[in-house]
Amino acid sequence: MNFKKILSFVAATTLCFSLAGCTKAPANSGNNGDLIKVGIINNDPNESGYRTANDKDMKETFTKENGFDASFAYSLKNDEQIGYAQKFIQDEVDYLLLSAADTAGWDSVLKDAQAAGVKVILFDRTIDADDSLYEASIVSDMAKEGETAVSWLESQNLPEYNIIHIQGVMGSAAQKGRSGALTDTAKAKGWNIVTQQTAEWNAEKAQQIVQSVIDSGKSFNVIYAENDDMAKGAVAALDKANISHGVGKDVIVMGFDCNKWALEELLKKNWNYDGQCNPFQADYIVDIINKLEKGEKLEQKVVVMDEKGFDAATITQDDVNNYGI
Repeated sequence: MNFKKILSFVAATTLCFSLAGCTKAPANSGNNGDLIKVGIINNDPNESGYRTANDKDMKETFTKENGFDASFAYSLKNDEQIGYAQKFIQDEVDYLLLSAADTAGWDSVLKDAQAAGVKVILFDRTIDADDSLYEASIVSDMAKEGETAVSWLESQNLPEYNIIHIQGVMGSAAQKGRSGALTDTAKAKGWNIVTQQTAEWNAEKAQQIVQSVIDSGKSFNVIYAENDDMAKGAVAALDKANISHGVGKDVIVMGFDCNKWALEELLKKNWNYDGQCNPFQADYIVDIINKLEKGEKLEQKVVVMDEKGFDAATITQDDVNNYGI
């Protein structure tokens, strides 16, 4: 059984939805069998391998064959996403599916959605808004992702910790969760953060950050990158400077998202750690929509997906095959 099928089973079990067969069976609208109209606001699919997989999953699920009339909009900017949300409300969608670029600023437009009878479901990202403004939230526990990674780093018992911290888009739930754990632990343990800068999920920007530290002559032995693409960019700078990295080498490399190519880097022991972030949320959302269309009450407002971290010392080929995206 592949990883996505496992997730579908977990979704059905956890949410207690009684659907016959596959969770992607066509949802039935309460309006004479019309297609359910959804507006889907996501981050740029080219942002990362995670986002590409997430967008692909949504597009393969929200189709006319599955009972949906779906429109998609993309941006890494909160104000642009809010503009898309306003347009979808004007277009009278039945559901607004939202992966917010930033946690703040959503109250007004979500109140407009509620007044218009548009049901809002959050996916991937949380927001700072009253939970009465949305039906459900399908999320990763970004803070736990960070805590798991930082606990692993602490367990390495390094003689000293000199860390290059490469952050994602500032204000996003992923950045806040993954940054918060490292910042808090570094302060408590006296770890040295050599630099802490955002590369906005971008490999080239991450490479520039690491190259700048190398050029400065500052000592470092850990790269904590908040996604795989930025870790890849950081490693490119190390390779250019002939600095060894990975298991038993000069620099520990840490990433997040579990792209298959990244897990293969762990398997080769070129990287040290990768934190899982599950991109397959569409089946969870379909389960929720089906239940709402039947007029049933949701047992859970927030559905947190199970995730883990992978260590290069213990990762297997089966892990790469089952968890790589």
